[in-house]
Amino acid sequence: MTDSKRRKGFIATAALAGGVVVLSACGSASGVGGDSHASSGSTPAHEKSQQVDEAAAQDASDAKIKITPKDGASTAGISKDAKVTVKSGKLTSVTMTAVESKKSVGGTLSADGASWTPSSDLARATKYKITAHAVDSAGRKAVENSTFTTVSPANSFIGTFTPEDGATVGVGMPVSIHFDKPVKDKKAVESAITVASSSNQKAVGHWFDDTRLDFRPQEYWKAHSGITVKLALDGVQASPGVQGIQNKTFHFNVGRSQVSTVDAKTHLMTVVRDGRTLKTIPVSAGSDDHPTYNGRMVISEKYEQTRMDGSTVGFTNNDGEGEYDIPDVPHAMRLSTSGTFIHGNYWGKGIFGAVNTSHGCIGLADAKGAGDPSTDGAWFYDHSLIGDVVTMVNSPDRTVQPDNGLNGWNMDWQRWIAGSALGGAAS
Repeated sequence: MTDSKRRKGFIATAALAGGVVVLSACGSASGVGGDSHASSGSTPAHEKSQQVDEAAAQDASDAKIKITPKDGASTAGISKDAKVTVKSGKLTSVTMTAVESKKSVGGTLSADGASWTPSSDLARATKYKITAHAVDSAGRKAVENSTFTTVSPANSFIGTFTPEDGATVGVGMPVSIHFDKPVKDKKAVESAITVASSSNQKAVGHWFDDTRLDFRPQEYWKAHSGITVKLALDGVQASPGVQGIQNKTFHFNVGRSQVSTVDAKTHLMTVVRDGRTLKTIPVSAGSDDHPTYNGRMVISEKYEQTRMDGSTVGFTNNDGEGEYDIPDVPHAMRLSTSGTFIHGNYWGKGIFGAVNTSHGCIGLADAKGAGDPSTDGAWFYDHSLIGDVVTMVNSPDRTVQPDNGLNGWNMDWQRWIAGSALGGAAS
């Protein structure tokens, strides 16, 4: 064969092969390659493709895996959004990894193998990848992947709450929630929070501003009751583009009932527990120049010793220094955000039960170092819970504002329920 004939034969063979490639790719019966195969008596390419598809379909697993969030999601929640489920099969393995840090996320596979969920909340603004494997009843395998990013801090909000989970508190303790972003849709957020008591008391929310929501019953909690709070905020829109990421339940217990009344005129405090007078204690309240607030104040913090610097609450001299600075005030318990405490006093002599001398606090006789349990300051500290109520009467000052500390009891019930976005309905 001459070189020219060889080249012509090569070109024809290449064209024929090219036709086969085109047929295989496009599934068409037309073209040079298709006619050539048909005439040769071999199986047409489109029939081969169909046979391959049928074989693949017969080998495909019936297990259908679903991963949420879907692949490419960019605002996934951190609490309950991530989940893997399967139909017509069982999950055999699920891996979840933070893409950047390569840190794996643990999870729980259901007993029937039908679902998997992460065992802890995810981090915000983090990209994750989930890979899930499953098999159907015939042992055929299936796999699915999803890569998504959780919501950023700028587009999410959380609530911090008082009291702590598991705490035992006094009867005056409200549920106080502070949000880290302003809430515009107060109805949606309040609707997602429930406060239930074993005493069946109706708890109603009150918005003090766009970031604080408190719940309380009409009267003090019943002694020895249990309170359960559910924050179902995951996915709730606080404002356009800002969604909740919490799905939290916490519980606290109410202890015995203790309400103490301080009389600024008699300089005495009467401690009443469960309806019985437990003790009467001589005190020294705020002076005429700096009187103590009137009203019902709830103990919100306790410190065996703490520093009190007048400059931090606006009591300064001409040099701008604090009018007082005591580094070791014993047995101090906070009554207001603005700085009202009931605390031990070791520096005052002859004042308890006789004269009011403080800058607004309520003082009880105590010892330096907080080490003498026989003092009135130590006794009251040891017999008080966060959430106990201290009521001030007969002071020349005004009544403490309801939002100054945990002191919503100084608002009558009608005003309280007027501040609910749900119109006063129970949570």
